[in-house]
Amino acid sequence: MPLGKLFKKINQKPMGHYQYYGVIDNTRGVKSYQGVVKWLLFKWLNKRSKRRSYTIDTFYNGLLKTFQLLKPQIKVSLLKSRMH
Repeated sequence: MPLGKLFKKINQKPMGHYQYYGVIDNTRGVKSYQGVVKWLLFKWLNKRSKRRSYTIDTFYNGLLKTFQLLKPQIKVSLLKSRMH
């Protein structure tokens, strides 16, 4: 699968996670999830051939700058709903 198509597909999964879990009290958990997504992507992209496709440096400074992963956004503040 071409990388552009792969990243488009991959970004759909965290988007749903961020929309559901993206509340102000869960910022650390959502950012942790993003880190796991990056690590798993690095791991599986390197399993596509017998030799490593990417080093940590080429993955973060090359591939992730070319193809952006969706960044977590806080959608709901639980603090506002508690005040009303």
